[in-house]
Amino acid sequence: MTEPPSQPDPASSSAAPVREGERITHLDMVRGVAVLGILLMNAVSYGLPSAAYFNISSAGTETGLDWAIAIFGEIFIDQKMMGIFSMLFGAGIVLFADRAAAKGARANLLSLWRNLLLFGIGVLHTLLWDGDILTTYAVCSVILILARDASPKLLLSAGIACILVIVPVAAAVQTGISDNGRELGDLWLADGDASEGVGLYVFFDFFMRALGMMLIGVALFRMGIFSGAKSPQWYRNTAAIGLGIGLPLAALGVVIAEIEDYSPGIALLAAIPNTIGTLPAALGMVSLIILWNMRRETRAHRALQAAGRMALTNYLTQSIIGILILRVALDPDDLSRSWILLFVLAVWVLQLLWSPAWLAKFRFGPFEYLWRVATYRRSQPLRR
Repeated sequence: MTEPPSQPDPASSSAAPVREGERITHLDMVRGVAVLGILLMNAVSYGLPSAAYFNISSAGTETGLDWAIAIFGEIFIDQKMMGIFSMLFGAGIVLFADRAAAKGARANLLSLWRNLLLFGIGVLHTLLWDGDILTTYAVCSVILILARDASPKLLLSAGIACILVIVPVAAAVQTGISDNGRELGDLWLADGDASEGVGLYVFFDFFMRALGMMLIGVALFRMGIFSGAKSPQWYRNTAAIGLGIGLPLAALGVVIAEIEDYSPGIALLAAIPNTIGTLPAALGMVSLIILWNMRRETRAHRALQAAGRMALTNYLTQSIIGILILRVALDPDDLSRSWILLFVLAVWVLQLLWSPAWLAKFRFGPFEYLWRVATYRRSQPLRR
């Protein structure tokens, strides 16, 4: 593993894609786990009604196994995988800009152009599936590029503030929701349209969580946490503390929802503990992944690192496969969370096989390659 260069490379007069020896394998590993993990939640919205993503009692939970899968997802996966994915995207944005600057390129302009392209990719992705996160990352990237030289302490504080501000807003919006929950529409109920206020809150919540975790990701990158610069004991302590705080908070949200029988009266309030617990839980999970990546490399390590290097390709193909199978080929009315879990496991196997196989012959994943060609506006070598 090689750290990002801190001085301009005299052999390179312009920006170019990252070379093999410059990769940070811990980033690849964490990204690989995150992109596979995020499918566990996204697949629910591929195959079940919209409300099932927010209200696990609304659809897909016919059996005890379905409920066990849903509750596991709420505690261990929901928000955490998106949080980790967002932190890594934030780190990736500044890593790209740092390397471009070190090679003498106009880093900010090149980064803005690169993320404008990402926005376009996200818009196309939205035409297929309305849960896209890439457009949000692209918009947030402007803030990160402008703030990339800020101190880790400031970035960390700003990121935490972005997340915590969601709490009072959620509580305020909840007070405007009636007992029958009609304002929530198909975000919580079987049908109906969400009110304008609830729709704006959902957008606010989604955007602020993404921005907050991206800023935190930049801070963690600057602190050397993603590159494995801390001691193994530091990662063990962080894993224990983070998971010890974050997972009980997520479980508390499930308990509140269960006690209130998933009443619309607690729809937004029950999500607050999970929102607060996402950062410590995500840090704990990242620490465990890095600890595992520090061990002797195995085939599993290489497969997950490859999945992380092809994160954009894997993220987009998950949506393509999911929509084609869970919405087109199968009848959504017959789906349950158990069947969706089988689909997820099959896609995991597929992506863990194709990622290392593809990268054994090619330097980049298919979508990563197209993004790079468009970024640098010139052809790039693809075959090894």
